[in-house]
Amino acid sequence: MKKNMLLFLCVGCLFGFFNSQSDIQIIDQLDLAAVPEGKISKYYLHLVDNGLGQPVYVPIMVARGSEEGPVLGLTAAIHGNELNGIPIIQEVFQQLDLDNLRGTVVGVPGLNVVSLNMDSRRFIDDEDLNRNFPGKENGNRSQQYAFRIFDKIVRHFDYQIDMHTASFGRINSMYVRADMADETLAQMAVLQYADIILDNKGIPSAGAAAGSPRTLRAEAVLNGIPTITVEYGDPQVYQPEMTWRGVDGILNTLVWLEMMSSPAKDEPGAAVVCKKSYWIYTTQGGLLDIPVELKQQVEKGEVIGVLKNAFGDVIETYLAPEAGIVIGKSTNPVNMTGGRIIHLGILR
Repeated sequence: MKKNMLLFLCVGCLFGFFNSQSDIQIIDQLDLAAVPEGKISKYYLHLVDNGLGQPVYVPIMVARGSEEGPVLGLTAAIHGNELNGIPIIQEVFQQLDLDNLRGTVVGVPGLNVVSLNMDSRRFIDDEDLNRNFPGKENGNRSQQYAFRIFDKIVRHFDYQIDMHTASFGRINSMYVRADMADETLAQMAVLQYADIILDNKGIPSAGAAAGSPRTLRAEAVLNGIPTITVEYGDPQVYQPEMTWRGVDGILNTLVWLEMMSSPAKDEPGAAVVCKKSYWIYTTQGGLLDIPVELKQQVEKGEVIGVLKNAFGDVIETYLAPEAGIVIGKSTNPVNMTGGRIIHLGILR
């Protein structure tokens, strides 16, 4: 009797799961003109197939207003360990005023479904998916996946906010990558609740543009889609502070694009603008202590890292090569030669 009851409960749970998914339409192409107005539509977009020939679906959320207007795309987790963007997208859709929305908001809470399910930053072929655009229609696994992301999703956008985090063993402040010489991109950047804005074009030089793999942001910009990258903190976690800051920044962007008429959130604080940035690496292996914090401004010659051997002897002390601000830092004490210390931003 107990076994029968347990079987009944298990079947009931499975039925409940599938029933809860039954209203989500499976699509092969994203057709925004066919999306109903005044509601949030949820889709599973068939992007590729797995090794058993089963479809791999990317979740898509679309809110289409009753008035024509721009399409704002929100994309998260092109790296499988960059999770903070997922609750940001979910909460934005919870707060949308559908009765007064002009234009369309497209949310993709999980671009890299393959790596998300593997708890992996990189794609299944160990490629960095965000360094494989524009991809190739008939290329290898990561190239085809990247090609289809752009062809089936991103090309429909008029504007895009691409959401990232730090990688394993590192933490980030909240910062934006944007070309501050472009008025549209600069405005999009300052509307976010970022600590730091890194003035970065993000596109290769003219000579390399045609053939070199590039980021999703670069590919979008080269195709006339104003796009910023926002780094929301740390990998493989949800951080509530990053969620509310991310949501408020996107709502401000919607008001600025005149897609929403409701008042914007509080004016973001003035972010520190950096003209460039770079990582500083260890020159030998050992156990690393980093005595500086995220967002801390450091002076030239200030101690930023102390490397010890297994016996606790100091074998190297690392100093800031110039004044700047700590954008990101390593959290893993174990560093072989060439390990990361800090990501140093140089103020403009």
